[in-house]
Amino acid sequence: MALIQYLNRAWLEAGAVKRLPRELEMLGVRRPLLCTDPGIVASGLLEKLRPHWPADAPFTVFDATPGNPTEEAVRAARDLYRAKNCDGLVGYGGGSPIDLAKGVGLMLVQKEKLEELDVNRKGSAKIRPLPLPPLVAIPTTAGTGSEVSIGAIIVTDDGRKATFASRHLVPPVALCDPELTLGLPARLTAATGMDAVAHCIETYLSPVDNAVADAVALDGLRRAVRDGALKRAVAQGSDLTARTQMMTVALEGALAFAKGLGAVHAMSHSAGRLRGLNLHHGTLNAVLLPCVMRFNQKAVPEKMLGLGEAMGLTEGEEVATAIERLNREVGMPASLGQMGVERDLIEDLVAVALKDSAGATNPVRATEEDFRRLYEEAIEGAE
Repeated sequence: MALIQYLNRAWLEAGAVKRLPRELEMLGVRRPLLCTDPGIVASGLLEKLRPHWPADAPFTVFDATPGNPTEEAVRAARDLYRAKNCDGLVGYGGGSPIDLAKGVGLMLVQKEKLEELDVNRKGSAKIRPLPLPPLVAIPTTAGTGSEVSIGAIIVTDDGRKATFASRHLVPPVALCDPELTLGLPARLTAATGMDAVAHCIETYLSPVDNAVADAVALDGLRRAVRDGALKRAVAQGSDLTARTQMMTVALEGALAFAKGLGAVHAMSHSAGRLRGLNLHHGTLNAVLLPCVMRFNQKAVPEKMLGLGEAMGLTEGEEVATAIERLNREVGMPASLGQMGVERDLIEDLVAVALKDSAGATNPVRATEEDFRRLYEEAIEGAE
């Protein structure tokens, strides 16, 4: 594949990182701040990027991005950006470093506190069309799609997992190089892959009318499930074809979810903020998907058939049942209970999920009692 230009310039091909010097030059960036995390450094992936770093560009690295990026970490990266007189950003890693880089851009140009820009506080309208520092996003996982999306998720100082959404947050350039995902462990491959699958499924079920996004979402789902790219990438991490397909799925899911997500994400955003458990977003989505699909089934039977066709299901097979099987095959937990989420947390989880903006585009608007029942089912898991 070559250049894909919809919301931004997205190069999707093996070896795409070699384009970094040229892309930084085109953006006018000479002193970039690289936002990454300790895992990237420990895995040696940072060294894979160094040969492609422009020789005349100072190499300033912020490598302290937490698993769920925090406002505190964003502030620290912003301070480093200013101290080193940087003029652009590179987000290198999974969704967390890329989201952190987006947060740095917001902090550098916005007058409001970060928490005031949260979607759930109607903050998107406050994100002004001021030029954010140029950002090149380089994903090393195939899941969140933050490299082509309008959104970012950051845990604010008050403990909320806040969502920020604006077309101004789309990175001008994304270098999607599947070779960077070849060493990703099977469990993380599965979790990030199921995140991309959840994006494709939920955005397709969103009641917002967007035929193009629906087609993109279904294509991503077909690649991941019916064509078997996710299972192949998990089983054989060195399969570059499967890795390329999954990076395509992640990109397609993120391009499509501008039309909205659903109750799965409202619930996973809530559970993802639980202190001490450090729950992976993609794993949460995988576990929550079957419960929410059964909840949605009667409201959108025709769309469920569309999902089934894209997934290659046999006639009469439920989408929820197929997802449960896929979860087992790629090694996902069978329940939230297995992940350490206990029943005494349900009321707190429900309160947060009710306020999450993702729930607004679920095909059935979940009530307090609906969320309570869904969490109970997800904690118990399939019988």
